[in-house]
Amino acid sequence: MARRTPSSLASLTISIISLLQVFVQASSQSPWTALPPTVIASLNGTVNGRLFKGFPLAMPCSTSDSFDTPTCDTIQAGYLDEEFRSGVFGAYINPQWETCQTTGDQCLLDSKDPRNPAPMLPPHTCKSGSVPSYFIDVTSEQDVQTAFEFSKRTKVPLVVKNTGHDYKGRSSAPNSLALWTHNLKNISYSQQFVPEGCSSDQAKPGVSVGAGIQWHEAYAFAEANNITLVGGSDRSVGASGGWLQGGGHSMLSNTLGLGVDRVLQFKVVTPDGQYRIANECQNQDLFFALRGGGGGTFGVVLESTTLASPQFPVHVAVVSLATTNGGKVVDLSLTKRLWSVMVSNGIKWASEGWGGAASSSSAIYVIRGDLFSEEEANQSMRPLLDFGHTLQEEYNNNHTGTSSTTTNTTGSAPQVVTTSFPSWGTFFDWFADNNVASVGVNVAIASRLIPKDNFSSAAKQTSLIDALVDAKSTADNLLILIDAPSSYPDPHEETSVTEAWRNSLYHVTLTSNWNWDATSEDKRGRYKSASSSADKLRRITPDAAYSNEADVYEPNHEVSFWGSNYDRLLEIKRKYDPENLLDCWHCVGWKKQAPQFSCYFKDI
Repeated sequence: MARRTPSSLASLTISIISLLQVFVQASSQSPWTALPPTVIASLNGTVNGRLFKGFPLAMPCSTSDSFDTPTCDTIQAGYLDEEFRSGVFGAYINPQWETCQTTGDQCLLDSKDPRNPAPMLPPHTCKSGSVPSYFIDVTSEQDVQTAFEFSKRTKVPLVVKNTGHDYKGRSSAPNSLALWTHNLKNISYSQQFVPEGCSSDQAKPGVSVGAGIQWHEAYAFAEANNITLVGGSDRSVGASGGWLQGGGHSMLSNTLGLGVDRVLQFKVVTPDGQYRIANECQNQDLFFALRGGGGGTFGVVLESTTLASPQFPVHVAVVSLATTNGGKVVDLSLTKRLWSVMVSNGIKWASEGWGGAASSSSAIYVIRGDLFSEEEANQSMRPLLDFGHTLQEEYNNNHTGTSSTTTNTTGSAPQVVTTSFPSWGTFFDWFADNNVASVGVNVAIASRLIPKDNFSSAAKQTSLIDALVDAKSTADNLLILIDAPSSYPDPHEETSVTEAWRNSLYHVTLTSNWNWDATSEDKRGRYKSASSSADKLRRITPDAAYSNEADVYEPNHEVSFWGSNYDRLLEIKRKYDPENLLDCWHCVGWKKQAPQFSCYFKDI
């Protein structure tokens, strides 16, 4: 798929938003309908005309005479593109969060074929679902302060949205007012950054990024300045929002820490209307809460500053299994063999500094070049590489005359690759071109942190491998993220993520998908399926999961996400947000029966 440039995305966004103004559909149950027009006009005037109506991405395609228009064609072409979606307010990376899942109100295209007109043909109608009724295009702290005051007076719920890359729907809510931070695109680098209120001897190299900066932009900036930023693996994810405030994992986290370990300062507007600086020298309690307590909860972050590291090369080892034409592994027994190699070497490789990711069909490991030479890296990975070469021999014996490095009519042969990149940024460009999260697809997700103890003996390793294989057998996809900060302790408990992160080696995610025409029962079934798959891992591990990529219906979520930190986080929440103006699903202090959660299933 051709990737659009930022300038073309911006022009497309303006065009779509302009066209959407003719598709106004006010909900009869919306709190907005009780407000006099003068109140909304006053809000718009206060934010200098940057109050807009929210619409689902596909609404310009919602009539028979609009499906073949240039605007609809643009939406169809970008429907499965993460950068396109992240630049349009009414679009979410996973479109179920544009819908009301409990009522069936939605406005979606077919994720298998966005040019299929069926979703827009009678009896289907296009409805706003969970897309916020209005949004403010935020440019300053005054915009956020205005929104808080408006919500306090009118009881209209608030949500915070940047890219919409949120697996739990926390940046959408029916009949809400959204604060869209996507256009806060400032970025700067200081070799001697001093957090405000701190002494000059605390200076560190830091990059300050506006809330709208995404990782592909941050990495390009880092490359231009010959530095390294520890960040996510998807281009469209924001660097200051939910990724960071929820913890922020990376393939570099093993030795360089989570995002919350590296953040130096936040600029934030808290729900009490105050613009604050939070760092280790002022508003320390708020700084603690923002370092893992979750986005959209304690305030609206407008800017963060994160630690910059020197640039270093990255060594990579990849083994891919034989797959069918459809990209699926030929035999799950091969997956079990791959995961057995990984698990049996898990503690050793983590102690050496490796990070990476693996699926049922491949494994990729990365390590900093300042820790290992290329030769040392290959020697360390010898068990994985030998396994890959064994697979190639087996494949060649069964496919006489077929090269083990090419793709044939039956699918892809096993692959073994070792290579190096001059920097993290160059590695990311290569990786992101070949590995993109599910975009434009409805996804139910569940996850589990896997502690070191599960790798500590042969018996426990066998139990873990069996649980992983069992979980994969009932999930659409299983991903092993080797990104826990197992070599990066938090001895002073300065972050608010669950302590389990420090004792874990893997963060495992499981997903289950559905298309636009799924019934309410189908959707419930998908969420139950993802959770049931995770149960295989829950049975052998303590309660611990990554809040940003956890089961929407995670049991015991306060402990799973925050461990012993929850009570302290709740106290901080009540201090800065006494009226609970910021409330989101499974967030600290959430109110499950609040009307903004009416589109979540409550019986799962």
